[in-house]
Amino acid sequence: MSPPGVPRRVTGDGLPLFSLREINRLDPAQKEKIYRALIPEPVFVDHGIDPITCCGRDGRRGVRFVCPAGLGLVRIEIRREPGDRDCLFFVELADTTYRQIELSFCLINDPDAERFDIDVDEKGRDNFFGTLRRNIPEELRAMAAGLSPNQVRRGLKMFSRFFRRLEYFVASLGIDTIMAEPLSYNNAIRYEKYGFDYLCGKQLMLWIDREFQPGGTLFQRLDGSTPFRRPGMERTVRGRSWAIHDGILPMPWDGVKIYKTIGVDAGVDTFPRRTY
Repeated sequence: MSPPGVPRRVTGDGLPLFSLREINRLDPAQKEKIYRALIPEPVFVDHGIDPITCCGRDGRRGVRFVCPAGLGLVRIEIRREPGDRDCLFFVELADTTYRQIELSFCLINDPDAERFDIDVDEKGRDNFFGTLRRNIPEELRAMAAGLSPNQVRRGLKMFSRFFRRLEYFVASLGIDTIMAEPLSYNNAIRYEKYGFDYLCGKQLMLWIDREFQPGGTLFQRLDGSTPFRRPGMERTVRGRSWAIHDGILPMPWDGVKIYKTIGVDAGVDTFPRRTY
């Protein structure tokens, strides 16, 4: 059953749809029409992309849907220009074994904003979100510009618009749970704002908050030994996140898994005095 006020999504023949895998069995025009509903309207309007044809002003297609038949996943990539290095909008969703939808990835970049090459090392090699190699000069520039770890450009502040559409979309399939795995500390805190709770990692998040308090283990490690560990960084989400990215924790940032029950705000706040 869908929550009240959310009609069930059906095929052209009126049969209800229950998963991404079922949507992906439809012909390309039908499934692309369904997936277009996930894209916030300003992405089209502000960047000259036709919401029906998905083509830009020059007539070239700017939206790419990856939704292969037989698989329960969808990836939407939008570039203002086909040759752009970064997507303006990127989202990847997947079915889970337990009939949930996993929000695997979401990026909404400002294509006109300055780019910071923190996704590659100083030789231009992919660094897998800084987990294999780091580009310290670019990270310092990004941090000084007010960006968070793994953020190559300033965002367009459209995540809330996207997330409302995602909740509606998931509910229309009769699914009541969205799963996610935050890539960084600041992502986890942001998801709390949207009503997520923790499947795994809540005790870690509470421990982080406690140990960033004066006298705590992490507070004491903000000793200025690197630019990412300056005293005072414990007071902001972004500061904590850069320190964690720099390896201040005694363990890797890993295994944090969260979930959102559709229409329910879990009321979790593991950094109650936070600023950004």
